This record gives sequence, C-alpha cells and structure tokens, in this order.
Amino acid sequence: MTSTDQQPRTTRTRRLGTTDLALVAGFAALVVVCAVLPAINVTGIVPITLQTFGVLLAGAVLGPLRGFLAVLLYLALGLAGLPVFSGGAAGFGVLAGPTAGYLVGFPLAAALTGYLVTRLPRGAAARNVPLVFLCGLVGSAVFIHTLGMAGLVLRADLTWGQAFDVDKVFWIGDVVKNVAMALVATAVHRAFPDLLHRRRAA
Repeated sequence: MTSTDQQPRTTRTRRLGTTDLALVAGFAALVVVCAVLPAINVTGIVPITLQTFGVLLAGAVLGPLRGFLAVLLYLALGLAGLPVFSGGAAGFGVLAGPTAGYLVGFPLAAALTGYLVTRLPRGAAARNVPLVFLCGLVGSAVFIHTLGMAGLVLRADLTWGQAFDVDKVFWIGDVVKNVAMALVATAVHRAFPDLLHRRRAA
C-alpha cells in the first residue's frame, strides 16, 4: 500500500489535539453566553434567543466534528444541571418540554453547517458571505426547525400545523442570525485561514 493510499485512513483516525479541544470548549462557552442572554418570548412556548447564532457559528468555524462536539458539550453541561439553557433552565427535564426538539437539533445543525462549509471551494469560507449564510440556513432548516416542530408536536401536544405556526415566527430572526453568523465566520476564516483546512489535511 502506498503512502497515498494510507492518507485517507490517517485522516479518519486522527484524534483531536489540545488546540481542537480548546476550540470545542471555547465555542461551547460561546453558545452558553448566547443562551443566557435575555430572550424574547413571542410565541409563549419557545423563546427567541441567540443560541442558534452560536450553534451555527460553531459549525461554520470549526467544521462538522468539532462544531458538533462543541454544541454537544453545551448540551451535556445543561443536562448535567448547569443553568445554561435559555431562561436558566437545566437538567434532563428540558427534554420533556416544548423546546426539546430544538435542543436535539442544535448539534446536528452545527455538524451539517460545518460539513457544508468544508465542502465549499477553497477560500470561499473566508470570502463568500452568501455561501456561508446558505450553509447555516440549510443546517438550521433541516435540523433545528424540523426537529423543533417535531418536539412541539410530541411535547406541547400541538398538531403539525400548529407547530408550523409557532416555528415560522422564528424564520425572520433566523435569517438575521445567519447573516451575522456568516459575517463573523468569514472574518474568522480570513484571520485564521488554516482553521478548517488543518483538519482536512491532517
């Protein structure tokens, strides 16, 4: 087997280094900050927070694996009892509430956003705000909104139509947060151009 043949296996088995773990912890902390900032409660069921900004930014900046782990760490802290969820909520009881689907969708959305950003043409993550915006919007739509509505159906005893009516309130804010996410993510990649590619090439 040639060294070229061995490269994909090396990539798949590479473990996270100290820098990777620090980035995962740092972005988990960022999601915490976004979550504990004052929320806006429009629907009376699910508050509007900056969580999705932090979640999607983690994926867009760190890539699929580290972004997923950062948001998973955030969820683990909250489920372990730290008051890091919106409104200071904590513990496994949140999984029985109406926001459970949104929380479950967070790490998956970060992973999908990160995956899509890593599939962009080289350099686009640092220059192309619209493409990064679309990556975040797809990640949010596929997992956060879909699973969020599923959670409303299962936990708030709503019909799918009622869940859709609740969820659509968040769409405009989601677009705004994705624009902000794309602006910040591209700026970060311009400042640290190897942040994603280091993981690809390692």
